[in-house]
Amino acid sequence: MSLASLSSARRATATRRLAAFRVPPTVALAFAIIALVIAWSLAPGLFTSHDPVNGVPVDKLLGPSAAHWFGTDHLGRDLYARVVYGTASSVTSALIAVVIGVLAGGLIGLVAGFLGGWVDIVFARLVDVLLAIPNFLLAVIVVTAIGFDTTNAAIATGVSAVAVFARVMRAEVIKTRQATFVEASFLFGGSRWHILLRHVLPNASRSVLPLAVLQFGLSILVIASLAFLGYGDPPPASDWGLLISIGKDYLKWPWLVYAPALVTIATVLSVNRISRWLRKTD
Repeated sequence: MSLASLSSARRATATRRLAAFRVPPTVALAFAIIALVIAWSLAPGLFTSHDPVNGVPVDKLLGPSAAHWFGTDHLGRDLYARVVYGTASSVTSALIAVVIGVLAGGLIGLVAGFLGGWVDIVFARLVDVLLAIPNFLLAVIVVTAIGFDTTNAAIATGVSAVAVFARVMRAEVIKTRQATFVEASFLFGGSRWHILLRHVLPNASRSVLPLAVLQFGLSILVIASLAFLGYGDPPPASDWGLLISIGKDYLKWPWLVYAPALVTIATVLSVNRISRWLRKTD
C-alpha cells in the first residue's frame, strides 16, 4: 500500500471515529437538562431564594409569574423552590435504586453465566420468578414490608430491577465466555478468577451502562409513583411525586400538577434519549 493510500485510510478512520462521537442536538439538550437537574440536587440554594417549607399565606395559589416561576401552592410556598429542593431526594433515590439493581443483578448474572450448570439453573429460575411479577407491584410489596419513606421506596425500586440486570448480564457473560480470546486465555493457563475479572467482566459490562442509564429514568418514575400513592416521605417533603399528589386536589390551579409533572417528564425523556445514544455509540 502506498503512503498516499495509507494516509487516506487513516483520515477516513479518524473521520468515522469523530462521526461516531458526534453528539446530536437532541442528545446535547438531554445532557443539558440532566446537568441542570443534577445541579438542582447538589446546590438548590443557588437556583432559588425562596423557602420550600415556609410559605406566605397572602401569596397562596398565585399563578406563574416573574416572582414565582411555577406559581405558589395552597400554603403560599413557591412551587419552583419546592421542585428544586425535591430534586435531591428524587435523584438520590433513583441512584440508590440503580446501584442496587446493578450490583445485585450484575452479580447474579455474572455468577450464573460464568459458572453455568446447576448454579445457572437455580439463578435463572429465581430471575424468572422476579420477572413474572410486575416491577411496580414488586416495588409496592417490598416498600410495604420494610416501611414507608423515600429511602425504602428506592430500595424497593432497586429490588424490582434486579431481574432485568441479571438477565442482561447473564446473556452477555455467556456470549463473552464463548469468545475466542477467552478460550485462548484458558489454553494459556489462565485461572478462572483471572479470566473472569480480566476478560469476561469488562466485556460483559459494556451493555449494562445503557441499561443503567435507562433504569435511572425508570426509577425516577417508579419512585415518583410510590410517592404519589403515599409510600414516600410525608409532607413537608417535596418529592416530585408527592407534589403531583398534593396538586391533584386543587384542579382549579393546574400549575400545581403541571410544573412537577413536566419536570419529571423532561428528566425521564432526557435520560431515555441519552440511553439510546449510548447504545448506538457502544
